[in-house]
Amino acid sequence: MAGKIPATVITGFLGAGKTTLVQHMLANANGKRIALIINEFGDLGIDGDLLKGCGIEGCEDDDVMELSNGCICCTVAEDFVPAIEKLLGRENPPDHIVIETSGLALPQPLVRAFNWPEIRSKVTVDGVVTVVDSAAVGEGRFAHNEAAIDAQRATDEMLDHETPLSELFEDQLACADMIILNKADLLSSAQADEIEASLSAGVRSGVQFIRAEMGAVSPRTLLGLGIGAEDDLSARHEVHHHHHHDGEDDHDHHHHEHGHDEFESFQITRDVIEDAEGFADTIARTMRDHGILRLKGFAQVGSKPMRLVIQAVGPRVDTYFDRPLTAAEKGKTDLVVIGQTGLDRVVITAALAG
Repeated sequence: MAGKIPATVITGFLGAGKTTLVQHMLANANGKRIALIINEFGDLGIDGDLLKGCGIEGCEDDDVMELSNGCICCTVAEDFVPAIEKLLGRENPPDHIVIETSGLALPQPLVRAFNWPEIRSKVTVDGVVTVVDSAAVGEGRFAHNEAAIDAQRATDEMLDHETPLSELFEDQLACADMIILNKADLLSSAQADEIEASLSAGVRSGVQFIRAEMGAVSPRTLLGLGIGAEDDLSARHEVHHHHHHDGEDDHDHHHHEHGHDEFESFQITRDVIEDAEGFADTIARTMRDHGILRLKGFAQVGSKPMRLVIQAVGPRVDTYFDRPLTAAEKGKTDLVVIGQTGLDRVVITAALAG
């Protein structure tokens, strides 16, 4: 691995706190030049926009590359490899590359892509970090948990297998070198111990668990693992999804199926909101009533000059002001809604459009 630029893959389920983790990493980079590749599901680049212009010293807009409206594990040849090549070809290449995947992406195909001849000799996977919303797991909201599966079976006699969401979650854990139990402050110590013990049963031996609040993990902990994950693919195989068959070459780009048709996203644009707290209540109610997995976006509140960031998953809706509004952002609210296929877009839009 000598001479190769290390790359860290940050993966995790929807709303686990990946972007918050990356923001904290950048704020505490201490001069290390970190380039970011942000992959989002949906047209509106919420996470990338949060990181661009973030005001963190050393983080310039051209250090953040967005791959929007697609799953990075499905667009390796078309999007990911060219993005890596662009970073490597810079006059002043980064010290480290951080790739934040969509909450719907499988990490295994992405790690496999580092064996492509165009980049294999120049970059290596330093490690795969999976961020887990430990509070949500504690609530039994992921179907890989046996109790949650039994609860679903009790209400649906046709349910014979784990849902695609649980399979995706398990695959993200199977690929991890480090698992961040984020939002651990919402749990008791005993609850956190129980969750860690439960997840440990489904991960590789030696995988580290770290408990965190608001993604506050030191870059010295996250970076510099030196794993070389692209050389260790057999140990981090997909639990439920198999992208290659005997005789396939690792470099070839093959179509794979892992249930992205189970998900959909759409964008809602409306005018300013007058009451941030009331709008958060509306979001929570709409998510609950329509089975929305994730909602995120930006808003202007009344005549306030600051941009309101909205991040919602499950029953929790977090809002905060992050920076002054730009001219293009004034007077409007942009939201991305993510859920399983079949969302009632008309009703949801009407509920959130004011």
